[in-house]
Amino acid sequence: MDKSFDPRAIEQDLYRQWEESGCFAVRPEGAPPYCILLPPPNVTGTLHMGHAFQHTLMDALIRHRRMRGDATLWQGGTDHAGIATQMVVERRLAAEGRTRHELGREAFLEAVWDWKEHSGGTISSQMRRLGNSIDWSRERFTMDEGLSNAVTEVFVRLHEEGLIYRGKRLVNWDPVLHTAVSDLEVLSEEEQGSLWHFRYPLADGTGHLVVATTRPETMLGDTAVAVHPEDERYRHLIGRQVELPLTGRTIPVIADDYVDPAFGSGCVKITPAHDFNDYAVGMRHGLPVINIFTIDALLNENAPKAYRGLDRFAARKRVVADMEQAGLLEKIADHRLMVPRGDRSGAVIEPYLTDQWYVKAGPLAEPAIRAVEDGRIRFVPENWSKTYFEWMRNIEDWCISRQIWWGHRIPAWYDAQGKVFVGRSEAEVRERHGLGAEVALTRDEDVLDTWFSSALWAFSTLGWPEQTPELRRFYPTSVLVTGFDIIFFWVARMIMMGLRFMDDVPFREIYITGLIRDAEGQKMSKSKGNVLDPIDLIDGITLDELLEKRTSGLMQPQMAKRIAKATRGQFPEGIPAFGTDALRFTLSALATTGRDIKFDLGRIEGYRNFCNKLWNAARFVLMNVQKHDTGLGPELRQPALADRWIMDRLHATAAAVTTHYDSYRFDLAAQALYDFTWHDYCDWYLELTKPVLNGDADASVKRATRHTLVQVLEALLRLLHPMMPFITEAIWRDVKGPAGVEGRFLVERAWVAADDFPADPTARQELEWVQGFITGLRRIRAEMDIAPSKAVPVLVQNWSETDQSRYLEHRPLIDFLARPESVTWLNAGEEAPESALAPVGEMRLLIPLAGLIDRDAEIARLEKEIGKLEKNLQQSETRLANESFVARAPEEVVNKERARVSDMRATRADLGAQLERIRRL
Repeated sequence: MDKSFDPRAIEQDLYRQWEESGCFAVRPEGAPPYCILLPPPNVTGTLHMGHAFQHTLMDALIRHRRMRGDATLWQGGTDHAGIATQMVVERRLAAEGRTRHELGREAFLEAVWDWKEHSGGTISSQMRRLGNSIDWSRERFTMDEGLSNAVTEVFVRLHEEGLIYRGKRLVNWDPVLHTAVSDLEVLSEEEQGSLWHFRYPLADGTGHLVVATTRPETMLGDTAVAVHPEDERYRHLIGRQVELPLTGRTIPVIADDYVDPAFGSGCVKITPAHDFNDYAVGMRHGLPVINIFTIDALLNENAPKAYRGLDRFAARKRVVADMEQAGLLEKIADHRLMVPRGDRSGAVIEPYLTDQWYVKAGPLAEPAIRAVEDGRIRFVPENWSKTYFEWMRNIEDWCISRQIWWGHRIPAWYDAQGKVFVGRSEAEVRERHGLGAEVALTRDEDVLDTWFSSALWAFSTLGWPEQTPELRRFYPTSVLVTGFDIIFFWVARMIMMGLRFMDDVPFREIYITGLIRDAEGQKMSKSKGNVLDPIDLIDGITLDELLEKRTSGLMQPQMAKRIAKATRGQFPEGIPAFGTDALRFTLSALATTGRDIKFDLGRIEGYRNFCNKLWNAARFVLMNVQKHDTGLGPELRQPALADRWIMDRLHATAAAVTTHYDSYRFDLAAQALYDFTWHDYCDWYLELTKPVLNGDADASVKRATRHTLVQVLEALLRLLHPMMPFITEAIWRDVKGPAGVEGRFLVERAWVAADDFPADPTARQELEWVQGFITGLRRIRAEMDIAPSKAVPVLVQNWSETDQSRYLEHRPLIDFLARPESVTWLNAGEEAPESALAPVGEMRLLIPLAGLIDRDAEIARLEKEIGKLEKNLQQSETRLANESFVARAPEEVVNKERARVSDMRATRADLGAQLERIRRL
């Protein structure tokens, strides 16, 4: 083995070997199926930290189940991402001075496919860098022929069942993209605005009503003024007419419970074509619906002539100015309001009346609700089921048509009279409806919402509508790993479609992950400049390279400036290469069920050190077993206490890690593996083997120790492999020879069964006593600043015969690791000199201080340390006593400061006790 671990030297070559050897293919044939669907990332972009997080957890599950003997399928692929992809290609055309309309539909779609072929491999390449053990032979794309056929089949069947219909309804309209978007694609954030109060004169000239609006331009499309039916102020006006200023029209005063009498004046303008609530009121009262906007959100021919052609916001200014000039502007008040914006374009969304295709959601939602209620599908954590139920029980019909060109074109055709025909092809439509060649048919221009095809992912990727062997074997899939932000976009819709077309749920469990946030708890976003590219963390990136990254990348220049601050100057020159395993283990260790994750570069550095620790441990083992008898023969072995103890610890660790995988507690699995590797195996067991291997122990004991070294290391590599595939595979290549293990790759080895390693409570108790003795002496040395190399006399108080016999039996280990000069067993009541003390159960270890330390120098050191601590403690206590700080600082910062004060007080007490003991010398 190389002296140091260099992930860049092994990772890509190892992955190539895995893939070329078919390690990720489904096998064996007769094994229980285990399948995970990869939430298909958009083909437009690159993987971000959220992807890296979820992919790590999915891959760990797949590798774990593969090693347990299941027939595993991690079904991968990418999504065509209709709107997002079309935007990317249109921007590329714009840079060349062209538009899609100049190209025409067919040429534009060719350009999109060309771009997809050249750029679509980026995500697959990144997934390989993350170690994803996907069966690449089954990779799918939502616009593949097979999946496109499934989309058409579903559309036609739902239409035949009356669950897809076409109708004119109010939709969320993106005036930049010129398409309808769903409620889930609208981001509403509170912004500062105004509330304009206008006077609407009564038509008979007897007065006026005051209405308030946040969108003055829409008044040009008003068709009523509404008041509450029980509002005494206006009951006498119900049914009368008011003049709609600037339009020359009169509109009625109507009564409706929708109106809140306490808000504003209690009078509400009703614009059915440009407000969802107003549309519902208009339907109840049979009001006209007047659309005053074009698809660009310009004022159209239905607006008064003076406003036609104006942008909606320019029209707003003109309307306000004209109302003021007419003496009809009552007042303007500041007002905070929610502004809806398209998640892709950022444009303010406009409610807009158009003809669209819809899925009737109610009949599909009912069985999907029951599937979760009766336990056929389980959410992990369970509380997300409440979020699911709340949305599903209030579900509205799904607008599935989009006015773009890239996507699955709606399988509908129109004749000259506008009659619509739905079918799998134009030929089928003509045959079914008896339409000859003389009847001209025009195909619908719209495409389907991207989430429509994604909703079929669980069965379309397995070959539906064909009844393929994969579909029969792997549907329903085992678990879906995804974020809470797409429960409605994707999860709920997959459940509805799976139950409708497969008569079964698409997955048994749904593991909902949290969001990846930065070290301060902020959501990662380009606008904040705090986005981390997982590949940069794997390969490293210099500060100069960071500065070269612009808004098109995952990390903006602001991030480069934040790195030094975020890591307290750890990486002032950029991010070092941490390697994939360190990243994956960090993400696994942070995966606390259902909670958002704060990602700190300091944490991944710690797990890079963990990789180095494992590498060095393996080198130690191999250096001590190569060219030696490792006990593979039939001769009896005599395992030492340490050998029996590490087997016991491995038994407990294997059992715990298996349990944690089954309950999706990746964090607990990672912690158990870390503790066993770092503390039990490296810090203790490897050290305990040294006096055996290097001393005069019997040959059979040495042989047993060498055997245990290799046996435990090989099992540890298998336990770590799902989270850390590269380093474990690299080490295993060297270990498998001495261990006598057959097989090409560690990825193909069996999972560690806890019962393969015997539990040994006696060895556990014995070794814990030895650890306590050694740790107690080490703690005294550290507290008293006594050099580890200095032999010290040890006194033992309150001991039992068991303690003494354990010491005598394990004295070589204690002498080697604790270096006592002598050990004196004090009788009951026997006085001891002034000493530092460490308890080991009921027994007490004492080290006399006289002559071991320079009394005056140690007093001076402790007084200086206490003085520095007192100063820092006073500063922190003053800060916490400041009411302004406690009130304004983030709760996390305040709690951190309180914890710091608590730690400093405890340290001050310990240092004070040490100082008093030394003063008594």
